[in-house]
Amino acid sequence: MCWSATADLVAGTGIAAIGAACVARTRRTRDLPLAALPLLLGTHQIIESIVWRSGGGTGPATVAWAVIALPLLALWVPLGVLCAAPPHARHRLLIPLTVGAVTAASLASCLATRPVTAEIRDHTLGYVLDLPHSELLVVGYLVATVGSLLLSGDRLLRLLGVLVAVGAGVCAALWRLESVSTWCAFAAVCSVVLLGRARRRPPADPRTPAQNC
Repeated sequence: MCWSATADLVAGTGIAAIGAACVARTRRTRDLPLAALPLLLGTHQIIESIVWRSGGGTGPATVAWAVIALPLLALWVPLGVLCAAPPHARHRLLIPLTVGAVTAASLASCLATRPVTAEIRDHTLGYVLDLPHSELLVVGYLVATVGSLLLSGDRLLRLLGVLVAVGAGVCAALWRLESVSTWCAFAAVCSVVLLGRARRRPPADPRTPAQNC
């Protein structure tokens, strides 16, 4: 996905449209954060197209991309999964949510105090940010995002978790320095699984009040 500004723009627009469809089909309030994930990821790819056209660097688009990719997703995904999960799975989902909150706070602190730079490397973008204890932060990030999906108790969410876990491994192996960018693009494409989840939801009973997380 992140091979050029045009590729990111086209893909981002399509994925954002799928996210809008997911939100429109959602009947329960507590499903909205997860249903909106493709919308967020599509917007993320559109922002990266701006980074491409800016020639990389440390501008506002680079910072916005990093904020979404790092602290926001580390918190958004486990919180969205917790809200949407069946009751029997919610207790165990507190673990990835807690890990995600701590990881997001650490990443946000780094972004607030250290510069992040985008570098164009052939047909990929690499993002450079000096992260203390980077290995620990990567583990925490994966526990929060992939772990919450795998522990969700929902078949389609587990499938999404498997896909993004495989994608993380492939992107890390093939594009070591650009793995964050390529993995985010891969995760955005995989998030179309959520459209199938939104489609399978029965219409809400008007006599039943909406439930929040």
